Amino acid sequence: CDVFGIGGIRDKYPAEISGGEKQRTAVARALINHPLLVLADEPTGNLDSKSARAVIRTFEQARQALGATIFMVTHDSYAASHCDRVVILQDGRVRRTLEKGGMERSAFQDLLLDAIREMGKE
Repeated sequence: CDVFGIGGIRDKYPAEISGGEKQRTAVARALINHPLLVLADEPTGNLDSKSARAVIRTFEQARQALGATIFMVTHDSYAASHCDRVVILQDGRVRRTLEKGGMERSAFQDLLLDAIREMGKE
C-alpha cells in the first residue's frame, strides 16, 4: 500500500476515494498474487506524474523479480518508453513495431515520438 500511496484509504468506500486512488488500488490488487502475466489497460491514464512513475516502477520490479510479462495498452509515450517492445496501432492495424534493445529510456521515448509524428504525416 505504501508504494502506491493508498494506505490512508484502507477503511474508505469506493465512492469516497478519487479516480487516481481507485486506479492505484486496481494496480496493487493485480500485483498482489505475483502473477506471471499482467494485462494493463491504460494503467497510468488517470494518475498524476508521481503516481504514474510509481506504477511503472512497480511493473518493472514485477518484471525483474517475478519474470512477469506486462502487456500494456497506453497512449502515454512515457509509460511506453519503459517497455521492451512497443507495437503501434492505428485504426486497429499494426503500423510499426519498435524494440528498445539496449537503448536508454529517453532515447527510446524520442524514437516512439518520432514514429508517431511520421504516422501523422501520412
